[in-house]
Amino acid sequence: VVLIFALLLLWGSVYQIQPEEAGVVLRFGEYVRTTNPGLHFKIPLIEGVEKVPVERQLKQEFGFRTAVAGVRSQYNEAAFLDESLMLTGDLNVAVVEWIVQYRVADPYAYLFKVRNVEETFADMNEAVLRGVVGDRTVTEVLTVGRQEIEVSAQAQLQELCDQYETGIRIEQVVLQDVNPPD
Repeated sequence: VVLIFALLLLWGSVYQIQPEEAGVVLRFGEYVRTTNPGLHFKIPLIEGVEKVPVERQLKQEFGFRTAVAGVRSQYNEAAFLDESLMLTGDLNVAVVEWIVQYRVADPYAYLFKVRNVEETFADMNEAVLRGVVGDRTVTEVLTVGRQEIEVSAQAQLQELCDQYETGIRIEQVVLQDVNPPD
């Protein structure tokens, strides 16, 4: 019985971090250290490990969701009109669908500085893009101003992420589809 208990403790003290992850070690729920990819040891029953994908590019979609990804991806747009319907600076309406690609730059800040970081990040995205689109005319939004909107939104969103200490680094903001409403 003692040998089985010792083997279970030994098994519980070893953990592996994959190449695209970072491990955040917690002792009784409090941050202790961040570990790099590889095989590591922890104190069993006292320490836990949260794995955070730091090298993987993550994305959030707004105004639509990818239902099935593949060569011919299928999208679900119907239920997300409230995200994509925006008022422009000349008081017209545009339907703007966009994608934000990002990485986790600071695993500690990502896990502990902001509660519900994914939800907060989504709200920040909507607020920033609504502000950027609201500063332009509908003609700019639909035609020539798309690149400028993407660059401006990315810069403002990164500034907001840094201010809130989310631990997120914005890679790219892409306007997927911009149309006048039906």
